[in-house]
Amino acid sequence: MSSSSPFHVLSAFPPTPADADGRVDTEALCRLLEPLCDAGVSSIGLLGSTGIYAYLTREERLRAIEAAVECVKGRVPIVVGVGALRTDSACDLARDAEMAGADALLLAPVSYTPLTQEEAYQHFLAVTKAAALPLCIYNNPGTTHFTFSRELLRRLSDIETIKAVKMPLPADGDVRGELAALREKTDLAIGYSGDWGAAEALLSGADAWYSVVGGLLPRTALALTKAAITGDSNETRRLDGLLEPLWRMFKELGSIRVVYMLVEYLLLTRAELPRPLMPLGAADRQRVLEVAEPLIALERQSLL
Repeated sequence: MSSSSPFHVLSAFPPTPADADGRVDTEALCRLLEPLCDAGVSSIGLLGSTGIYAYLTREERLRAIEAAVECVKGRVPIVVGVGALRTDSACDLARDAEMAGADALLLAPVSYTPLTQEEAYQHFLAVTKAAALPLCIYNNPGTTHFTFSRELLRRLSDIETIKAVKMPLPADGDVRGELAALREKTDLAIGYSGDWGAAEALLSGADAWYSVVGGLLPRTALALTKAAITGDSNETRRLDGLLEPLWRMFKELGSIRVVYMLVEYLLLTRAELPRPLMPLGAADRQRVLEVAEPLIALERQSLL
């Protein structure tokens, strides 16, 4: 299952394996990307939050992009995260991604001093002028502590190259209502992150799932996505139920910690979390494996 747009259906966000010094393991990264291409995801979300973009140097981010472009060879569009604290740095990262062969950009308003709505608008405008690639707004207040007003999203949607927004799950759970309100304001493609709410978001009419689990279990994620966008609520909820134990681990332990532990298990290679993040302890690792192993077996055997 595929889509002509990198901002529709399933965008899979793989981890970025790296050592303790933040040097990207490009060989391991390519081993993660091959199953995503084989499964036919709509796009690869490279250097998202799961891809530890905020912890990597400009040089390592470029190495990751170049390796991914070489590995994927145009089979799947690559959407590259270019968030940075400074506007000039984000512009440099956007130019790097474009020159390295990325297909689209993902931009979060990373900040230390809280941004105003106008500051965020000018930040995005500058990045769109630095690179001509289509761009997805990364609305992730849990990490950036910035909340986009609907008016800001409307203004940003008027910028020619801004095509999509990646939304967090609404606090009140009313995805359908939020989608209706957003579509009154913009013509952006509207997708959601927060894997445990993906089934409901897709059934409610979201255009895309920006998926953490899709970066490791792409066939499972695609099966859920296909069921949801074709309106098969029974199959969607069945698959979501299979994944529910993993969602609980994500919420309790943090999806990034769970995913990096699973990368080591799947690839038999080191994938260091950037300090100060700490790996899971032995007891939690065992709990995660007990939950994940049946899902990994299903993925490998294509029993879905």
